[in-house]
Amino acid sequence: MKTDILIAGAGCSGLYCALQLPKNMQVTILTKSDLKSSDSFLAQGGICMLREKDDYDSYFEDTMRAGHYENDARSVDIMIRSSQKVIKDLLEYGVQFQRDDLGNLAFTKEGAHSKSRILFHKDVTGKEITSRLLAQAQRSPNIRLLEYTTLIDILSKNNACYGAVLRKADGSVCALEASYTALACGGIGGLYRHSTNFRHLTGDALAIAKKHGVALKNMDYVQIHPTTFYSPNSEERSFLISESVRGEGAKLYDKNMRRFVNELLPRDQLTAAIFAQMKKDETDHVWEDLRTIPADELKRHFPNIVAYCASMGYDVTKECIPVVPAQHYFMGGIKVDHDSRTSMSQLYAIGETACNGVHGKNRLASNSLLESLVFAARAAKDMAANIQDTKKDPNLFASFDASSYQDAYALEQEYQKTVLNEIQKQELAL
Repeated sequence: MKTDILIAGAGCSGLYCALQLPKNMQVTILTKSDLKSSDSFLAQGGICMLREKDDYDSYFEDTMRAGHYENDARSVDIMIRSSQKVIKDLLEYGVQFQRDDLGNLAFTKEGAHSKSRILFHKDVTGKEITSRLLAQAQRSPNIRLLEYTTLIDILSKNNACYGAVLRKADGSVCALEASYTALACGGIGGLYRHSTNFRHLTGDALAIAKKHGVALKNMDYVQIHPTTFYSPNSEERSFLISESVRGEGAKLYDKNMRRFVNELLPRDQLTAAIFAQMKKDETDHVWEDLRTIPADELKRHFPNIVAYCASMGYDVTKECIPVVPAQHYFMGGIKVDHDSRTSMSQLYAIGETACNGVHGKNRLASNSLLESLVFAARAAKDMAANIQDTKKDPNLFASFDASSYQDAYALEQEYQKTVLNEIQKQELAL
C-alpha cells in the first residue's frame, strides 16, 4: 500500500489537515474505531476566536495565565492570530454556530476567560465542527478513510519516517508507504479509570514515538476536568458537564448546599478546590446547581446535558446534580515545532497527540479545538511545500516482515504500559 500522506486519526485535526492539503495529493486517514468515535465529537463548550484586535492582549494573557506561564509564547501568538482564518474555513464548510437575533455570531464566556470570545453550537460544538469536516472529507476524491485500522508502528531509518505498520479491520497486518506521516491519534484517557475520553484512546502514538527515539514533552501535564457527572459504579466514559454551564452562571455547593469556590477559576485550581472540599466533607462528589440559569436558556444552550441528566434521574431545572473531577485532556505529547514537525524527519504530530506548548501546564477552556485546527493547517502547508524533497527507501518495505507484528494486540498493551510509566515517572500529583 502507498499514499502521499498518511494521517493516523480521524478527529478534527486529522480531517482538517487532510482538507488543507492540495487536491492532487493522495491522503489516507485511518482511525482505530469508527469515524465518529473521536474525542473531537465530544467537545461541548466551543471554540475561541479573536473577535477584534483590542482583545489580543487579553486573550494572550488569559491563555498564558491558565498555563502557569509555561506556554510557548510564539505558539500562543500563532494560534490567536490564525483563529479568524480557521473560523472562516469552518463557516465555509457549513458549520452552524449560534447567532444572535440580528444574525451575528454569538459569543459566550467560560472559566478563566476575561471576555466572551467563544463560539458554540448548543452544547455539541465538537460534533458540529467534526461532522462537517468529516462530510467534506468523505466528498473529497483524494482522501481515503479507513475505519477500524490501528497504527501499531512506524517504519523508519536514519531518523526519517517512511510510513507505518497497520492492523486492518480483519486483523491482518500490513505496511503502508507514505511520503509524510502525521500522528493525530488523540489523547490518553483510555488509560484512566475515570475519564471523559473514549476508551480506545490510549496514547499508542506516544509509545511508538518513544520506541523510535522521537522527542516527547511534558508527559506529566494531564488535565483533570472539574465537573463530570458522578456515577458510583460506572465503568463507562465519564459524562462531561461543560465549562460553559459555569460560564453561564451555574454554582458549586458542598454537602450542606453551601457555595465554596469561585466557579470560574482555571480548571486545575477549581479541581484542587473540589478535591479539598470532598476530603473535608468526606464525600465522593460535590453538587452543581444549574437552576441559576433560566430554564429556557438551559434547554436551548445545553440540550445534551439536560437530556443526559434526565436519563440519570435528575431534572436540572428543579434540583442539583452530583459532579466529580475526571481526567479530561493531555497538554503534553510528542514534541513539535511551530509547523508541527517532530524530531524525526517526515513525521508530524497534531491535535492532542502533539505538544507545541500552546497550553502550557493547564489548558484554557475552548482552546483545544482551535489549537488542533491551527497547527493541523500549518502541518499541511509545510508538507505540501516540501513534498518533492522527501526521501524514499523501497528496500525498507521490500524487507518488511508482517509476521513480526502478528501479536499486535499484545503490542498495544505494551504500548499502554509504556505511556503510563512515562507519565508516572514525571508526575507529581493528579
